[in-house]
Amino acid sequence: MAYDAEDTRRRIFAAAADEFAAHGLAGARVDRIATAARANKQAIYLYYGSKEKLFAAILRAKLEEVCASISIDPDAVAESVGQIFDWYQEHPELIRLLLWEALEVCGEPGEGDPERRAAFGEKVHHLVDGGFARHLPDDARVRAIQDLLFTVMGLIAWNFAVPEMCRLVLDEETYPAALARRRETVIEVARKLATTPDASLPPP
Repeated sequence: MAYDAEDTRRRIFAAAADEFAAHGLAGARVDRIATAARANKQAIYLYYGSKEKLFAAILRAKLEEVCASISIDPDAVAESVGQIFDWYQEHPELIRLLLWEALEVCGEPGEGDPERRAAFGEKVHHLVDGGFARHLPDDARVRAIQDLLFTVMGLIAWNFAVPEMCRLVLDEETYPAALARRRETVIEVARKLATTPDASLPPP
């Protein structure tokens, strides 16, 4: 059978995503990734260069995946937030990767920073083009929407970052029950933020 380089890359990527989500950058082991991917370590270094670059590539790809899967509709922000909430629930590895990044890589410029910044910028300008917060001057409008976007991201992500706290604070027996409540609450908060910008967005 001929060697399939693209299939090998996919296997390495999938195995590395699981390894990094479970152990972080420092705790991940290239030999475990190679074993899980049914590949040799040399292939990992050949295709990705280093463990750090592999981690960055996986995180960048996961963020691109959610950006491509979900678009925030300026006329239906709350509904879009519900879809994003569901995406995070179906892909718990992204939150774990982001938490590992915050613990181990935060503060260090990354190779994928320009692409990630541009992707978030596209989301902001999509809302600008859709007429969101049109009562504000252009510069203040962009900054207000950036703040809104990050606030909404926090409202969603925190539920998955601290599942036990979510369950205990809401006094639910199970985490799924707590998540169901949180989904409704997050959507309602997003709806209020989107429909009352004067009260919810910071002044310029």
